[in-house]
Amino acid sequence: MEIVIADKASDMEEAGTVLGRAFAEDPVISWLLPGGVGRERMFAALGRYMHDVVEVAREGAAIVGVAIWDPPGFVPDLEAGGPELLAAMGDQVAKGMQLDETFGAHRPAEPHWYLAQIGTHPRGAGVGGTLLRSGLARTAGLPVYLEASAAGNVPIYERFGFRVTSEIRLPDGPSVWGMLRPAL
Repeated sequence: MEIVIADKASDMEEAGTVLGRAFAEDPVISWLLPGGVGRERMFAALGRYMHDVVEVAREGAAIVGVAIWDPPGFVPDLEAGGPELLAAMGDQVAKGMQLDETFGAHRPAEPHWYLAQIGTHPRGAGVGGTLLRSGLARTAGLPVYLEASAAGNVPIYERFGFRVTSEIRLPDGPSVWGMLRPAL
């Protein structure tokens, strides 16, 4: 397995497919996009325009895992990303904006790295842990924040030094756990 920074021009469709499959039964994505319509295209647009670092795990030529990160102070390209997200999400894009605002209100005020998404397909081969370790190595000296969208993922992140800082209840939706790993 090789971990590399994705080429946003050529890798994002495949990365979106991997994340779409990884999040197929995720409570937040199911709340956001009932029926999963547009899920893969949404993840591709998020990685291409709305986040900074897209790291992929490759088995041969195939992408089997994706981690999407933002360094402190990163600003998404709303002008380019907005139309892509609207095309992917349709009338659910307003719900996506609400989700982003809700999550943003819980993020630390101090400079930190943000792990926006991490997912693998297939699961269970150690790809997620390898991707997470690779990304965390980049963040040395700064805290790292993420939202765990499934309760079963909380203990996984705790093994990497994250601690729950808040429970975020989405309107008419599931709970999400804000988690912070202090600077190391």
